[in-house]
Amino acid sequence: MGCLFAAALGEAGCRVSLLLRASRPQQQGAITVTTGAGSSSCPVILDSPAGSAAIGHLLVCTKAYDISDAVAGIAHRLDPATPVVLAANGLGYLEWFDTQLPGQPLYCCLSTEGAYRTGPLKVHHAGRGSNLIGSPAGLPAPAWLDDWTASTLDTRWEPRIRDAQWHKLAINCAINPLTAVNRCRNGELARDDRLRAQVTQLCDEISAVSRAAGFSRTAASIHREVATVIANTANNRSSMLQDVLAGRATEIAFITGYLLDTAERLGVAAPLNRRLLQELDRHER
Repeated sequence: MGCLFAAALGEAGCRVSLLLRASRPQQQGAITVTTGAGSSSCPVILDSPAGSAAIGHLLVCTKAYDISDAVAGIAHRLDPATPVVLAANGLGYLEWFDTQLPGQPLYCCLSTEGAYRTGPLKVHHAGRGSNLIGSPAGLPAPAWLDDWTASTLDTRWEPRIRDAQWHKLAINCAINPLTAVNRCRNGELARDDRLRAQVTQLCDEISAVSRAAGFSRTAASIHREVATVIANTANNRSSMLQDVLAGRATEIAFITGYLLDTAERLGVAAPLNRRLLQELDRHER
């Protein structure tokens, strides 16, 4: 996703650098993005986190559990006014900024773009989606948003980004862990009677937690919207299932874990969500 966003912003006229995990001398590179209609290439600067040049705008596209380490590694290059845009699944990673970078202007990006890597700096844009950007602290839409809206990315400002984040988290809680534990594509959750009943129970629990947390829209619509997502993505493997199959850590702590932390704080029971968290925890250990 980082390469996809970088290429789109670069083609819109922004000067873009990629911060690579490994230390290396700064040099020129190019991102190649392919679609069903062909391919395009966008020049970028390949940079190291250990560099010294100031960062004027930071977009973080790591897994949720990598955000704190990634930002800590380049914190010396951030001005207190540098906007930081976090494009990650789940919730629970903003708290690190409260203690380590208090006052840093933070924004969150929720994306439904479909993309995957086919090689170093090579990305296949499998499906066009939309991108919501907003401020968890309630800041107004910034001037730099024009760079996004001028690009080929379908982007709009979302003033209620926390509600949108919770809504996406709720849908992920109902689908991703169940597909990961059962090693199945999304559509199997509707075809298999046992799994379909578990989806219903998960949605019941998620609805109760959402209502107690003040997210009434999610509480009222979660059953219907989860069914729609399952139908529309029937042949897809969830990102959590892909992580399990590849032997990678999952983002379960920032998805189901965050929901359960909220449920416990509000005194709401969510036993099936907890069982799925425990099963995936055992897998990762």
